[in-house]
Amino acid sequence: MDIRPCRKKWKAAMTDRWRFNNQMHYLPIDRCFNMEFGYWDENFREWPIFVENNISSNEGADIFFNFDVIKYIEGLVWMNPPFEEKVIEESETKKIIINPEGLLAEVPKDSHDTIPHYIKPSIRTPDDWKKCKAERFRRDDSSRKVDIDALKKQHPPSRDYPLGVHCGSMIGKIRDMLTFEGLAYATYDYPDMVEDMVETCCVLVEDFLDQVLGQIDFDFASAWEDICFKSGPIVSVDFFRNVVVPRYKRISKKLHTAGIDLWYTDCDGDVRPILPLLLEGGINCLFPYEVNSCTHPAELLNEYGRELRIMGGFDKMALGEGPEAIKKYMDSLVPLVERGGYIPFCDHRCPPNVKCEDYLYYLDLKEKMFGM
Repeated sequence: MDIRPCRKKWKAAMTDRWRFNNQMHYLPIDRCFNMEFGYWDENFREWPIFVENNISSNEGADIFFNFDVIKYIEGLVWMNPPFEEKVIEESETKKIIINPEGLLAEVPKDSHDTIPHYIKPSIRTPDDWKKCKAERFRRDDSSRKVDIDALKKQHPPSRDYPLGVHCGSMIGKIRDMLTFEGLAYATYDYPDMVEDMVETCCVLVEDFLDQVLGQIDFDFASAWEDICFKSGPIVSVDFFRNVVVPRYKRISKKLHTAGIDLWYTDCDGDVRPILPLLLEGGINCLFPYEVNSCTHPAELLNEYGRELRIMGGFDKMALGEGPEAIKKYMDSLVPLVERGGYIPFCDHRCPPNVKCEDYLYYLDLKEKMFGM
């Protein structure tokens, strides 16, 4: 990707890999790890700095802003093949589509970022799941075999950046198939079906990990469990404890055997009701940690101590309110960066209501305060 950075990389006395590992394990660092989670698609069309420099993706923006490097390896741990995407009907402003998860969904015709309106899920009954599982979740699918030699060449032991192994999703992707409402009902109407879906997700992740762990030296693990909203988790705490956590424990055991003791999950919303269970299952880091649907990151870090880490947690609402609010919020994060186990960045994709000049102020201020 031929992109010329618009900023100098923060001064450093450590490699990105060394710094990341030290910061997340409360060890001395030269400066804070510098990263961001990304931007809404509208930002690439509306921010002059992106438009004028032909920056059109989060990957490109990371290079453009010269952030520290962090990379991930993912396996094929979900359905294959996906459903064929189709446009069923369309009007002047909207389209009805079948998406890759098989859901019938209403989306804006101009493709601006928004949550689709889901009309019909791909899985409604145990018979639906049985058919889908047989067709799209085969463990013996040759596409699930990992090319270890290629990965070793791509990520050699001498690399200077942290590398993560992605551990998929035990329940978040199932929500995508069933829809928010469908999952809530299915845990009561068809609990055995949902548990089999969770078990299938777990087994596919285990198959992937068995191929790569011990072959590549990973620094952390990641996951995606977008199952919380502003009032807590979609599923009951009991369901999460009894069905999801045991699968986390199986994965965590494999990770720890391979020397990986940092595992984050991307779960938006208020995670507090299930946070003790995440920790029990082996997930000890939250990412990108949404503030407004939960609480200031200091509250949880103070409550759980070194048992918990957080990546993210800079309130996107403060970013949209201008320099004074940005400075005030940044000040509140100083003790957390000094504590360790915390890396500050926007608490989700940066939205387009944030002015470009305010975002650049935010990046400058972060370097001034945490570039050390």
